[in-house]
Amino acid sequence: MTDPKKLAIKDFIYELPEDRIAKFPLPERDQSKLLLYKGGHINDHAFTDLPGLLPPHTLLVFNDTKVVQARLLFQKETGGGVEIFCLEPVAPYREVQLAMQQTGNAVWKCLVGNNKRWKGGPVQLRFDGGTLRAERQEQQEGHFLIRFAWEPAELTFAEVLERCGRLPLPPYLHRDLTPEDHTRYQTIYASQQGAVAAPTAGLHFTERVLAQLQERHIATAYLTLHVGAGTFKPVKAEVMEAHEMHAEQLYITRPLLQRLLNQQGNPIIPVGTTSMRSLESIYWLGAKVLQQPDLLIKELHVSQWQAYETTDLPTAAEALQALLQYMDRQHSAYLHASTQIIIAPGYTFRVCHGLITNFHQPESTLLLLVSALIGEDWRKVYAHALQHGYRFLSYGDSSLLLP
Repeated sequence: MTDPKKLAIKDFIYELPEDRIAKFPLPERDQSKLLLYKGGHINDHAFTDLPGLLPPHTLLVFNDTKVVQARLLFQKETGGGVEIFCLEPVAPYREVQLAMQQTGNAVWKCLVGNNKRWKGGPVQLRFDGGTLRAERQEQQEGHFLIRFAWEPAELTFAEVLERCGRLPLPPYLHRDLTPEDHTRYQTIYASQQGAVAAPTAGLHFTERVLAQLQERHIATAYLTLHVGAGTFKPVKAEVMEAHEMHAEQLYITRPLLQRLLNQQGNPIIPVGTTSMRSLESIYWLGAKVLQQPDLLIKELHVSQWQAYETTDLPTAAEALQALLQYMDRQHSAYLHASTQIIIAPGYTFRVCHGLITNFHQPESTLLLLVSALIGEDWRKVYAHALQHGYRFLSYGDSSLLLP
């Protein structure tokens, strides 16, 4: 069996010409191409063919996170600019959905552009009907803690970002934001504010495609994983053991767990790598709860290598049942957890039976995930996509991978 810790990222390289990166979305979301990989065979389709290509009795699982306008451009008193990029909340709440409803002030972990030019005290940003101030508190590894305070104080932080922030486009697009991006870099079902990057596999779905899924009795369910900026973090370590995966916040509801439990024996297919990481993390959370029944809610975390170091594994049904019982004991309507799971060759899938996803960057953890699912055939899939005019990355075309 492959040891994922010993994998060399240089073995996951392919040549991606700049002109194959989709810089802008197509005029219609669902008019993208769809590559079908099924049992080793590849066929070309349109994304609108998807409902007819899914196995019977499939449950599709979507990530309903919504991208927030996390880029803030402040002015110094001397006239220069400072860019602050909100990564995740620190105080008074670490939970994203609570932090978004915070009023008056908050502390966030942030990236700071032009930091060397930020010599003095707080910087300020005026917006329609209010003011946002930012003050550096301390520098930590690779980021800063920034204390924000705003007027009117009764506004939520979500409302402040909506009024004065900018949408954070993927860095590899190398272009400015357009008005179109505000709708097209969100899925049509995005509802839970907190991501700083879109779950891009979902960008292809339209009301028309969702209606066709319903007509074909393809069931759908939703979870929330707030995608972090770490999704774009390049792998700089030679072997994966030295690469630290970013943690992302995950929300799991009772109805979702029940749907997954009822679906055992039938295909569960995530829409996107974030949904796949979430579903597999749910299994490992259930396994953890079975081993430690008195685990506290604040300790619900899947570490990077947990999946490769745990023995005495339950079935998926047992893990899901354990989480439902845990929620009963905690009297909780939903679970808030975090996950650093890395899905790489050597991983055994516990919940998912396929994947809908776009085409990912060379030397990325997302490419490792695809390889974990379809093995060395990822090379065949990517070579075909390059030879047949597929568009790559966030605004690019789609694939349905059925091993």
